Amino acid sequence: MKKDIHPIYHPGAKIICACGNTINSGSTVEEMHVEICSKCHPFYTGKQKLIDTGGRIERFRKLIEKKSEKKQVKQKTIAAKLTITKKGKNKKK
Repeated sequence: MKKDIHPIYHPGAKIICACGNTINSGSTVEEMHVEICSKCHPFYTGKQKLIDTGGRIERFRKLIEKKSEKKQVKQKTIAAKLTITKKGKNKKK
């Protein structure tokens, strides 16, 4: 192996969560700051907690709403075309 190409390993690295919890671990970074840890994550706590970073939830809801509106408009257009073609066929007979 080549010498002096690997980063320095810190066996006593600290991971600090936004909730205040600190975890000691090994890493190439001496100190890390994270938003969610096992003490405050909804999966481990059993509590429903929405973490909205930059309005992602609202953007997702708007996207779903737009898609459902487009689908309804498309269905109405298809229904209108079907009624027009049915009326046209009845008149020819």
